[in-house]
Amino acid sequence: MIRVLLPLPIVLPLLGAGLAVALGRHQRLQRLLSVLTLTVCAVVAARLLHLADTAGPAVVQLGGWAAPAGISLVADRLSSLLLLVSALVLLAVLLYAIGQGAADGRRTTVAVFHPCYLVLAAGIAMAFLTGDLFNLFVAFEVMLVASYVLITLDGGQEQVRAGMTYVVVSLLASALFVTAVGLVYAATGTVNMADAAGRLAELPDGVRLMLGLMLLVVFGVKAAIFPLFSWLPDSYPTAPSPVTAVFAGLLTKVGVYAIIRTQTLLFPGDSVTASILLVLAVLTMVVGILGALVQDDLKRLLSFTIVGHIGYMLLGLGLYSVAGLAGAILYTVHHIVVQTTLFLVAGLIERREGTSSLARTGGLQHVAPVLTVLYLLPALSLAGIPPFSGFLAKLGLIQAGTADGGALALLAVAAAIVTSLLTLYAMARVWSTVFWGRVAPVVPDADLTDALEVGTARTPRLMLGATAFAVAGGLSITVVAGPLYALSGRAAADLMEPATYVRAVLVPAPGALSR
Repeated sequence: MIRVLLPLPIVLPLLGAGLAVALGRHQRLQRLLSVLTLTVCAVVAARLLHLADTAGPAVVQLGGWAAPAGISLVADRLSSLLLLVSALVLLAVLLYAIGQGAADGRRTTVAVFHPCYLVLAAGIAMAFLTGDLFNLFVAFEVMLVASYVLITLDGGQEQVRAGMTYVVVSLLASALFVTAVGLVYAATGTVNMADAAGRLAELPDGVRLMLGLMLLVVFGVKAAIFPLFSWLPDSYPTAPSPVTAVFAGLLTKVGVYAIIRTQTLLFPGDSVTASILLVLAVLTMVVGILGALVQDDLKRLLSFTIVGHIGYMLLGLGLYSVAGLAGAILYTVHHIVVQTTLFLVAGLIERREGTSSLARTGGLQHVAPVLTVLYLLPALSLAGIPPFSGFLAKLGLIQAGTADGGALALLAVAAAIVTSLLTLYAMARVWSTVFWGRVAPVVPDADLTDALEVGTARTPRLMLGATAFAVAGGLSITVVAGPLYALSGRAAADLMEPATYVRAVLVPAPGALSR
């Protein structure tokens, strides 16, 4: 069964993308196809998570070539958990986009959107499931090809300019990535991560450190860590709202996943890298949230909070303990859902008010109470207010940091607390300007192409329902926080014992391919 299930999250979206191109003139069928494809992917991801949690990592060797010669797909607890969360988030944003497209009647851009969106979904799944470095490079390129189109979908001048920044930075990172993969192959003779884990351990410390730092820089660009983040707040706010939401929630977390996977599997226990990660965590948290505080545009403010909160995930990895990694995994799951939700809400605000400027909106609690609630709940979670999931994940990280007791760990804990307080201030500032006070006059932005019903109380029900679904997803993390944290702990224990992953890939149990 694994042999059939494991490739499906990659193969189904690619097949769906091809069919979506053929159905470009039949948009109802195209939308139905996209929804069914991502729904099936979510069901498959849930099944893979169950199998990985109960029976260990699931492995398929594509083409029948045994590892390390062939391409390995691996679903362990971490990858299958993130695969499930990403599939659900992709589905919620897709429904939001369908509601927006139906309301706006944009036949051309909607026809292009669905194939590119499904290709993006395939690239994300490939990044989570691949077991070798070169295929991880391919996965990033698949995501980037789709994202190049999506980020400039409406073709406005500002979008094209910001898209060029995104493209140039991504191409430079890709060039460095393929160089790093080539150097790993030159040093070890393999790109299979399970095989390379043992061979890298035999290299001189300086060579291992250089290779590890190269991959950290590559994935640091993808994850938007300090000082490699400047492209993100310049690129994301200009994209269409559904695109911004899925980029904000998922693309940087794929980079975080790649950092966690490579640092724990290929370069485990490196004290120099751990110290660097803690320093980067502090700088990423502080610089990101300070950038958010000075923004007058809601989307740019939220874009800087993405940067700031990536630091929490680096903190958990830098502690290099089961508790730290468990906190990082739980925080990644929380942040994917909550950050996506906030950008969906921002899109609804922009659509209603004709702008995302904080200075030109106000009084929404009087005229849009449902929208007010949809903002308030994820905002409180992002700020870490108990009992929401953001508080629980931050508490786990803070406890892991204080248990470590090192100077850098305690500094990172202090930065995490300060960042949480400043995030609360930033979210409260949005609340006081956008939702409290007088109702602002509607003055649409001249360049705004995402709000065709500016100034009306009519919000497409599907957009509202998709946002409510995302909010409910964030609340469900709080409800199941106990079992989810336990699962995160088991995933963290797997990361701390990479031998289990290596054995599953290189020495599969008899009959493992057919179970």
